[in-house]
Amino acid sequence: MNNTIVIRLIGLIVGGLSGWTLAGYLNRSAGGLDLPLQLALTLLCALFGLLLVPYLTTMPILWLRRQLKLIAAIDILAATIGLILGLAVAALLTIPLSRLPDTLGQLLPAAAAIICGYLGIYLMVVRRGEFLDILGGINHAAPSGAAAKTLAVAPEKYILIDTSAIIDGRIADISQTGFLDGVLLIPRFVLAELQKIADSPDSLRRNRGRRGLDMLKRLQKESLIPIQISELDAESAHNVDDKLVKLARTHHYAILTTDFNLNKVAGLQGVRVLNINELANAVKPAVLPGEEMRVRIIQEGKDPTQGVAYLDDGTMIVVENGRRWLDHGDVEVTVTRVLQTAAGRMIFAGLKEQHRESA
Repeated sequence: MNNTIVIRLIGLIVGGLSGWTLAGYLNRSAGGLDLPLQLALTLLCALFGLLLVPYLTTMPILWLRRQLKLIAAIDILAATIGLILGLAVAALLTIPLSRLPDTLGQLLPAAAAIICGYLGIYLMVVRRGEFLDILGGINHAAPSGAAAKTLAVAPEKYILIDTSAIIDGRIADISQTGFLDGVLLIPRFVLAELQKIADSPDSLRRNRGRRGLDMLKRLQKESLIPIQISELDAESAHNVDDKLVKLARTHHYAILTTDFNLNKVAGLQGVRVLNINELANAVKPAVLPGEEMRVRIIQEGKDPTQGVAYLDDGTMIVVENGRRWLDHGDVEVTVTRVLQTAAGRMIFAGLKEQHRESA
């Protein structure tokens, strides 16, 4: 039998008994009630018990359980320590406050306990990262035996990985460079989506999913930073992107992705996003107007006279009057301007003098 049905039946019985007891009390105090009124009051209380008891018992408990699952262990620890410290300060204030006359001496100690407890919890949770950094400094300054102990990673150092970043594959190389700091966190629902893609009847999606699983194995074997599979979930969210954003906001994590839309949505909600595409664009070699280079024109441009070449990093170079040199070997060009777009960088160049004369 469903737990909710059992709770409702218990509420029905308790409400009915409470209504009958109340009717008996009113019967004695009011000098007598008609039996129909007693039965009506009993049925009304039973109905209230049937309808309202789940909202007063199981539903709040289930809501509290869902919220506790979303709270990081470090937040619970920080809140507990903050509460203890706040109550300790309130205890010190209780002695002078209790000596105040009349009502003030009775109310202010309780108010001090509430305020100090709240402030202790708030300060410890909000500034937990700084406290962990302080503990980390103490840990490094400790003797060698104590220094060997591992401290918990600050929440800001956890990085949630999106499915697109795993399939992209470049994260496997980036993780070996030492540029990423913290712990790469892969939720179970991301693995489930990756498995679903790998089992897709569409061959292209299936290959992408299998590539993602291979990259995940490589990450676990070769990454220089820790990889963790997490049971964290956001049950109120429906798709993977929403779950990632909700978890990142709740726990103050960053998100690693190549998804342009996820990048925008997460950024609008105050989530720190590490976009691999933006990193790739940022580390491309700088090219300045007037710089000379040798390129091979491999395709036609949009205009009839243009030719298109590519650098080793994939940057497109549009060469004016370069179409005649299509598949004619390397040519020397001079950069005229560099255009940075959301999709990447584009370079415009012109042929050097000797090539223009040859053309």
